[in-house]
Amino acid sequence: MAIQQKKHEMPSQAPEERAHNFDEVALGYSTEIAVEEAKRCLNCKNRPCVEGCPVNIQIPDFISKIKDGDFEGAYAVITKSSSLPAVCGRVCPQETQCESKCTMGVKFEPVGIGRLERFVADFHNENCKEAPETPVQNGHRVAIVGSGPSGLTCAGDLAKKGYKVTVFEALHTAGGVLVYGIPEFRLPKRIVAKEVDTLKQLGVDVECNVVIGKTLTVDELFDMGYEAVFIGSGAGLPSFMNIPGESLKGVYSANEYLTRSNLMKAYADSDTPVMKGGRVAVVGGGNVAMDAARTALRLGAEKVYIVYRRSIEELPARAEEVEHAKEEGVDFRLLCNPVEVLGYNNENDPRDPKNGFVTGMKCIKMELGEPDTSGRRRPVPVEGSEFTLDVDTVIIAIGTSPNPLIKNTTEGLEVNKRGGIIVNEDGLTSRKGVYAGGDAVTGAATVISAMGAGKVAAKAIDKYLMNK
Repeated sequence: MAIQQKKHEMPSQAPEERAHNFDEVALGYSTEIAVEEAKRCLNCKNRPCVEGCPVNIQIPDFISKIKDGDFEGAYAVITKSSSLPAVCGRVCPQETQCESKCTMGVKFEPVGIGRLERFVADFHNENCKEAPETPVQNGHRVAIVGSGPSGLTCAGDLAKKGYKVTVFEALHTAGGVLVYGIPEFRLPKRIVAKEVDTLKQLGVDVECNVVIGKTLTVDELFDMGYEAVFIGSGAGLPSFMNIPGESLKGVYSANEYLTRSNLMKAYADSDTPVMKGGRVAVVGGGNVAMDAARTALRLGAEKVYIVYRRSIEELPARAEEVEHAKEEGVDFRLLCNPVEVLGYNNENDPRDPKNGFVTGMKCIKMELGEPDTSGRRRPVPVEGSEFTLDVDTVIIAIGTSPNPLIKNTTEGLEVNKRGGIIVNEDGLTSRKGVYAGGDAVTGAATVISAMGAGKVAAKAIDKYLMNK
């Protein structure tokens, strides 16, 4: 039988429907589609896809289980390497990682590895009611700072080895960026909650509303009897452009905008204050910018722009997210850069309720020059090309950096000029017994790379404490 050249399409909501609701866009493979997609795998001997996975899931093994209809067996294979399979199957950039190495992709479309991982995780979560077996405790205690992907992965790997692990989360809900940063329509919060519950069943304790650096310090965690600490506090400090008008009412960082919608449930008509409706400009071209733009549409915006200073070829967001945004009606203004946020200011009547609100954004057209240090062509302003976008909300999505709180309250913890914690190849910081990984080290990156860092640190912590 001839091999199907293209991966099976992911069933999805129609664009005209999903643009107005927060239900998950991608609906997932059926059992029949999953088995047919699994049959496309060539089960290569050299397994290049595993090399492309930051957490080294044995991909051909779990796909072979799907071919045989052994979906629980497939789940067991995945969870030997990953603590968050339902999350990874939804938000990991497989097209640049495991699927980019797939042998099928040399001539045809690669196997839909991420879609199959999501299918297996969802099948398990819907059908398996048995709690995982709790490992025998080894008597050692480890503290995890932050419940994002790196922290949860480190916690899961250590719990499976018998460590008593406590995760300290600053917010009121566990999940880190998975719950405050990624919208419901891409990653439903029930999925994250289920993954966290699975870790709790392994014996992991989760303490919310604990801000390490204020409520407790890293040194106090050691005083409490923890023998090692992993810092996975993420990169929650937003960057701004430092242009005139950024302090006007109606200008948000993407971090704040998404947190208000996702974690504080502005999307569910709660009392959380957030600008809804009107005309919105999102500055930036990454996945966070796509999330903010698509969220603004669902919150009732009549027009949403993506304003990005390079061309479509340099757009850093996942191709799938860009395509979804275009299908939903987001207007891409490429090779443009903001120079000023304009606002209403009635100096004659400072009591005017409109005083200080956004009324537009002045931009300038760009052209691409010589490559910069990133290897991408540097955008250069086109003289005399200024124009104004008629908007009343501006969302800045140009990146984030680690919050300096932990660095400022932990003596001897070395950081780089961007505020990222400096670690060695094992995730060890400049402090004995203190490890770090994920966005707290690298700055904003992918979920799966953060998970990979959590795995590396867990292995190193285990070696350190077993030799202690």
